[in-house]
Amino acid sequence: MKGLILCAGKGTRLHPITLKHSKTLMPVANIPMLQTCMEKLVEQGIAEIGICIHPSQEADIRERIGNGESLGVTVTYIYQNEAKGISDAVKQAQPYIGEDAFLLLLGDNLIAEPLTELKADVEERGSHGSLLLAEVENPQDYGIAEVLDGRIAGLEEKPRNPKSNLAVLGAYAFNRSIFKAVRDITPSARGEYEITDAIQWLVDHNFPVTYHITEKLNMDVGTVDRWLEANRRTLDQTHGGGTIHETAIVNNCTIIAPVIIGQGCVLKDSVIGPYVSIGTDSHIEDCRIENSIILNEVHLKHISYTLKDTVIGFGSVMAGIHPRVEGSGQ
Repeated sequence: MKGLILCAGKGTRLHPITLKHSKTLMPVANIPMLQTCMEKLVEQGIAEIGICIHPSQEADIRERIGNGESLGVTVTYIYQNEAKGISDAVKQAQPYIGEDAFLLLLGDNLIAEPLTELKADVEERGSHGSLLLAEVENPQDYGIAEVLDGRIAGLEEKPRNPKSNLAVLGAYAFNRSIFKAVRDITPSARGEYEITDAIQWLVDHNFPVTYHITEKLNMDVGTVDRWLEANRRTLDQTHGGGTIHETAIVNNCTIIAPVIIGQGCVLKDSVIGPYVSIGTDSHIEDCRIENSIILNEVHLKHISYTLKDTVIGFGSVMAGIHPRVEGSGQ
């Protein structure tokens, strides 16, 4: 079985940070989302991973991920030149996938649930596809699954009158039948080839599609508010006592867990936390920061107000700022 991670989206809702950097490289608890996706696949023994990107993202992603050596996998880059939807990205990956079954992840989704059952459905139990679902309070905003006797009976994209509250998450397993589906469907009203339409094609042609429901963390990290929430929840689950890299220098600071402080950071005379992640080689002096994400190589000094509910972009410099600012920022 191979892995496929889709990363070609532009991340417009995270501008201006994503104008120069791929959204899937944005960190949650100091780990890029793309790396987290790759680790999910490695957990399943997958050693060959395709990463679908827009050509403009290649240098940025290659610099961070390379050819997968750090995780002991082989990475192949696949190109989606136009944003035509998930099914179109799967179509572009067919020459790479070949006859193999594969696990498909969306590179900007965080999913805590292990992918073991999805993999087993397709490899061992005869399913042509398997989906991860979760109950949601606002099903009108999601692709929604109707289920019957352990199988998917139908799918609707953002239905006005949903038949269930089970949303389709960004984790799937498929065999080669999905390639027939993605080539036979037509674009949706928004001009994209939807993965929900391709899965519906499998159902309509009597290919069994199964599902599993998760109650664990699952998030589409598509806005600043969701990014901050994902950071909070991840810090709670994995860094409850706080994590400070051994190379970081922390002088006369109060640290309120959970926080994570990256390699090479220098912190002085500051109050940090709760729910703060600080990227590598950042320098912070005389600041109060909570519920925020500080990216790499940021310099903050003598900020008189509390930085809260904020994302500070790569390489930013702020010093001697006095007006009070509230709300999410970049």
